[in-house]
Amino acid sequence: MKTKSISENLIYQRKLKGFTQGELSDKTTVGIRTIQRIEKGDVQPHLQTIKLLASGLSVEVDDLLVLDNPKEETIKRKWMLLLHASPFLGLIFPFGNILFPLFTWISKAEDNKIYDEHGRAVINFHCTINLLIIISLLLFFPFPGVNFFGTGAVFLFGIIFSLKNTMSALDSATCYYPLSIPFLKPKLT
Repeated sequence: MKTKSISENLIYQRKLKGFTQGELSDKTTVGIRTIQRIEKGDVQPHLQTIKLLASGLSVEVDDLLVLDNPKEETIKRKWMLLLHASPFLGLIFPFGNILFPLFTWISKAEDNKIYDEHGRAVINFHCTINLLIIISLLLFFPFPGVNFFGTGAVFLFGIIFSLKNTMSALDSATCYYPLSIPFLKPKLT
């Protein structure tokens, strides 16, 4: 469900009451140019301006003001944690580093664009890591001593960037997984 902006709420309430921008300006002492700029979304009005407009429209301030749901941010952080930290289950279950984020991504990709972007990034990175580990294990037989360090380096690289991106996703909702092969390409819009 999309939340409406202050501009959309003001337009809706003003038209519902049958006021022109000029009539609303006369009723509220808020300048017509200010009302136009708020409705265009050019400015974020002060709380006092919102109170004046709500009073002039005979509505509650909440009918104009867009309040973010504080629980929504907590829920988003939990899903981001699940997307970025679930690959660690691959340490217990074979290919769990791909399967668990894949199932999470499939269930949440349609809910929010950020889940789709992060899910693709996580899955692409861990598919790449698994591919590199498989290649390094196949090369183990001809070059046992050298390749032992190669496999370990790929494994450590995967763990370090998984930890770094889990923290980054929780702090700033960003992630960067280097050297990922884009197995899952972004949707064309």
